[in-house]
Amino acid sequence: MSYAIIRNSKYTMDKLNIIFRHNERKNSAYSNKEIDRNKSYKNYSIKKCFKPYTKMFNEMKKQYNLKGQIKKNSNIVCEYIITSDKEFFEEIGEEETKRYFETAYKFVANYKNLGEQYIVSAKVHLDETTPHLHLVFLPVVHTLDKKSGKMIDKLSCSEFWKGKNSYKVLQDNFYKYMTRAGFELERGETEKNKHIPIEQLKQVTNYEMQEFEKQSIKYEKELETDNIEELKKEYKRVIRKFNTLANQYTKVKVINENTLERVERIERDYAELEEDYYKIEKTNNWLKYCLNKTFECVSILFDYPIERIKSIVNNFIKESKNNDRN
Repeated sequence: MSYAIIRNSKYTMDKLNIIFRHNERKNSAYSNKEIDRNKSYKNYSIKKCFKPYTKMFNEMKKQYNLKGQIKKNSNIVCEYIITSDKEFFEEIGEEETKRYFETAYKFVANYKNLGEQYIVSAKVHLDETTPHLHLVFLPVVHTLDKKSGKMIDKLSCSEFWKGKNSYKVLQDNFYKYMTRAGFELERGETEKNKHIPIEQLKQVTNYEMQEFEKQSIKYEKELETDNIEELKKEYKRVIRKFNTLANQYTKVKVINENTLERVERIERDYAELEEDYYKIEKTNNWLKYCLNKTFECVSILFDYPIERIKSIVNNFIKESKNNDRN
């Protein structure tokens, strides 16, 4: 039996361009070897985004008059990766696969009364081993403003995901919604990720970050006891594990950021070289045109065949090169 899979990631403003380029296949090269660029034409949008996510975020915030304090390190955008296993999609076929992702899109639009207007982009990737949906949205909550006494739309990732069981509730609701829509799926085991093979995790999303999330959830469990000694022992264990996770996260973050910086730097250099090439090519074509016109004028002026003039000039250039070598 296959599983209903939905995973959430949170992003700050400085990460939006990175996920935009990945989702819309704007990069010229990818570290993920599972991406087959020859199949990228099969990818499609349930909700298209024609602008970088940073621009869309600013426009949507202004358009919908979103409240909420935003700092440099604030998570302002969330992204669901929605999928199942490869065998599930092969069994249900192309049309049902499309319905699966469209159904998931409707779930997100209605979950926590979000509203479709706050979905930035919904892109289905079919150029990897397992079909999956990248759905980017603004974590907006509809709340009562204490000062005005009116309902407002507020951008707040922390309030949208309020509660330590918020992800479990998400996955419970997603599973129920998809099975009611007629898809034969099982509820995944969130903590152990048994329903997602290791290799598939690497293909669909960042493996190291999945491992970090999985371990973090495990260590967030509360110990239900009044025994002081047990609590002290548990406290020391949690601190040790926290330090381990912190070191792991720092390492992964550095590797990830360095890789992305190198990719972006190479892309910028390539774009500059490409622009220089076109400039040189344009200049070269103009010089060829001027040279041909010069040959024509000399031919007319001296009443001498143009091909003969070109031959004389070419021979002169060859002799000059030979003399320079000598």
